[in-house]
Amino acid sequence: MQATKFSSTALSEPLLQSIVALGYSDMTPIQAKSLPFILAGEDIIAKAKTGSGKTVAFGLGLLANLDASLYETQALVLCPTRELADQVSKAIRGLAAFMPNIKLLTLCGGVPIRHQLASLAQHAPHIVVGTPGRIKDHLTRKSLKLDAVQVLVLDEADRMLEMGFEEEVKAVVAETSSDKQTLLFSATYPDAIQAMSANIQRAPIEISVDEVHQAGQIEQLFYKVDEAEKLSALVSLLAQYQPESSVVFCNTKYACQQVAAGLAQQGYSVLALNGDLEQRERDQVLLRFANKSCSVLVATDVAARGLDIKELAAVMVYDLSADPQTHIHRIGRTGRAGQKGLAFSLCTAEELQRAKAIAAHQKMTLQWGTLTATRGQKNKTLKPAMVTLVIDGGRKSKIRASDVLGALTGTAGLSGDEVGKIDIFDVRTYVAIKRASAAIALTRLQEGTIKGRKLRVKNLD
Repeated sequence: MQATKFSSTALSEPLLQSIVALGYSDMTPIQAKSLPFILAGEDIIAKAKTGSGKTVAFGLGLLANLDASLYETQALVLCPTRELADQVSKAIRGLAAFMPNIKLLTLCGGVPIRHQLASLAQHAPHIVVGTPGRIKDHLTRKSLKLDAVQVLVLDEADRMLEMGFEEEVKAVVAETSSDKQTLLFSATYPDAIQAMSANIQRAPIEISVDEVHQAGQIEQLFYKVDEAEKLSALVSLLAQYQPESSVVFCNTKYACQQVAAGLAQQGYSVLALNGDLEQRERDQVLLRFANKSCSVLVATDVAARGLDIKELAAVMVYDLSADPQTHIHRIGRTGRAGQKGLAFSLCTAEELQRAKAIAAHQKMTLQWGTLTATRGQKNKTLKPAMVTLVIDGGRKSKIRASDVLGALTGTAGLSGDEVGKIDIFDVRTYVAIKRASAAIALTRLQEGTIKGRKLRVKNLD
C-alpha cells in the first residue's frame, strides 16, 4: 500500500512546517484513515493504541480550525492519566510551534490547583488538556468555561471507564455545546464505549486499523521455567541479548518491586514503575527510561499505560497475562516503525494454558527458546548509554532547551552529539548526557551559569 504524505492534505502552511520540523512525512495508518474525516468536521470513533500516531491526528485536527485571536477554550482533550495528558500537551505544542499566540493549558490532579486557577484567571486557554476529575473540579469552581469548545477529544476512553471516570466524563460533556465535533479514541471497543459513543456522538465514522505486527518485525519466544527460576531466567536473557532498553511486565506491584530489587543486586540499571510513586518520582522514572539513562523498566500494565518509547529494544513478560489482548498490547511496544523487536515470555507449568490462549489469539505456533547458563553472573556489560543531570530551574524560570544546550556546548565545551533529551518541567530541567561526558558536564554546569544565573545541578543516577 502506497504511503500517504501529510503534504497531500489541506493543512495550513504553519502546520505543514511543524510536521516537517518534527521529521514526519508519511502518515501512519490511523492518521491516513482518520485525518480526512477529522478535518471535514466529522465525529469519529477510532480503535487506536498508544504509539499509533493518534495524537498527531487529533492534534492537527483541533489546531486546523483554531482562532488564535479568540481567547476562549475552543478544544478540550480528556485523558485518563496525568502522564498521558503531559504527553498529549507536549505533542500539540510541537504541532503548534509555527502558530503564534496559541495558549494551551494542562489541567490534571496531583498538582496544586492554585497555579491552574491563576493561569485561568488571565486569558482563557485556546486548548485544554486534562483529566476528567480535575476538569470537573474547575467547572464546579466556574474557573473554566467550555461553552465555546468546537472539538472534544476523548483519548484512551476505555481506560477512563476502567478507572471509574464515567460520571466525570458525562458531567464535562454536559458543559459543552451540542454541535461540537467529538473524537473518541479507544484501544478496545467494550459495550460501555459503544454506549458512550451513542450518547455523545452524532453519526460517528468508525475507524479501525489492523495493528497486528508484520511477521519478522518482532521475534517472539517463550521459555519454560519454574516459578523460583524466573529471576535467574530474566538475568540470562538480559545477558544473552544485551538490549539497550527493555520493559519487564509483571502482573502485580509486589512482583515489580521484587524483580527490580533482584536485578539491581545483579548490577543492572533498573527502575520500577508502580502506583505508590509520587508524581515527581513517576515523572523522573519515565523520563530516565525514555532518555536512555536507565536500561530496564519493571512495570505493571496499569503503571505502563501511556508509556510511549519509540525505540524499545525488548519486552520481557515476567508473568503471562490471562488476557491475550493484554499480551499483544505488551509486546506491541517493541518492533515499531519498521524496527526489529524482541519479545520474551517466561512460562511456568501453571501458565501454559495462558500461553496456548495467546498463541490461538495470534493464530501462531508457540516458539520455545533455550536459556543460556548465566546463573548468578553479575552484570558487567549492559550499561545505560546516558546519564541524567537535573537542574533546579525550569519553565517558570523561562529556561528553554536552547539555553541548556548553549551552556553545555558553549562554556562546558561539549559537542552537540554528547547531549541527549532535554525535558523541561515547571521548576526542574532534566538533561541526558552521554555516560563518558557526564562528569565533566556536571562539573562545568555547577561552576558556570545558565541564562546568566547560577543554578544547582546534580547527577540523578
